[in-house]
Amino acid sequence: MKITKPTLVIDEQKARKNIETMLAKANANKILIRPHFKTHQSAHIAKWYWDAGIRKATVSSVEMATYFANAGWIDITIAFPYNPLEHEEIKQLSSRIQLNVLIESEDALAHLITNVKAAIGYFLKIDVGTHRTGIDPKNEELIKKLTLSNSDLHRFQGILAHAGHSYQNINKSGAQAIFDDSLDKMNRIKSLLGDPNMIISYGDTPTCSLLDSFSGVDELRPGNFLFYDLMQHHFGVCETSDIAVCMVCPVVSIHPERAEAVIYGGGVHFSKEVVNLPVGKTYGAVVSLSEEGWSSEPIANLARISQEHGIIQGTDEYIDSLKIGDLVGILPVHSCLTANLQPYYVSLIGQKIDKFNRANL
Repeated sequence: MKITKPTLVIDEQKARKNIETMLAKANANKILIRPHFKTHQSAHIAKWYWDAGIRKATVSSVEMATYFANAGWIDITIAFPYNPLEHEEIKQLSSRIQLNVLIESEDALAHLITNVKAAIGYFLKIDVGTHRTGIDPKNEELIKKLTLSNSDLHRFQGILAHAGHSYQNINKSGAQAIFDDSLDKMNRIKSLLGDPNMIISYGDTPTCSLLDSFSGVDELRPGNFLFYDLMQHHFGVCETSDIAVCMVCPVVSIHPERAEAVIYGGGVHFSKEVVNLPVGKTYGAVVSLSEEGWSSEPIANLARISQEHGIIQGTDEYIDSLKIGDLVGILPVHSCLTANLQPYYVSLIGQKIDKFNRANL
């Protein structure tokens, strides 16, 4: 496929390797893996997980759950607080597949019981330190109440946590501390409830990537590990050689007097996530392209972006080597957001890979 506009290129070999690495950890710990599909949002790419033997999925919306159910996935957790305004869609979907939702309030559970008259599982979302959403693990009274649904159709599955506060400059000991603290909070809840069969579901890419042992957890739910990105590299979670996606953008203008080049590729393609490096903030790392993919070592910096424009800063020698119409490769800061903004991917052999599109549902 000829690339003429900002296009997210995927290295299938790297992505499959990242899947196998994470699956090997789960298998070594004798636990399930339920990867988060919001990273890639593609039925085609989901098949790579299926090929590896993975049969459970996590998604971030009812629409995304429907998309993957239509692609043959029949065991899905929507890792987002139950939205009562979508109860009809949830009811319809739960009649087709094994669906799990997240509950964190009495109002949410009451609405689920009253309005979703279909077999469905639910997890309690526990806040283990991110303070974005979830139940305070010290709120034992609420936790006990929420495990008791008076409907035979609704099954309490267990407790679920995402340690989003692990997304920082981190090393293995730091990741271990976050994991140990999260697990301690979840084990206290398990002891409180006295239910040996309840599931402890845990997932975030930094700790799942840096650690090898997950004793006490029943399932892992990382997502970003499939692609990784510049942010994860900056945090110390992966090498640049592990990053499985690269945005390819055309050069549209060159300004040698200020050692800058302008690309077709801005905030609507990358998002406006930044990483602060010693040399300043960056919206992406410029790498060399080849027929085999891209290099691992950054050669210039995507220093500024607006809606459609991106400004590359580099050495005089690099800027002088460019010409209008050249394609440059850029490792994204946050692959999940970048992928979400793209209508499709392109493989290294030029294959167009379709993905979830809300307009098509």
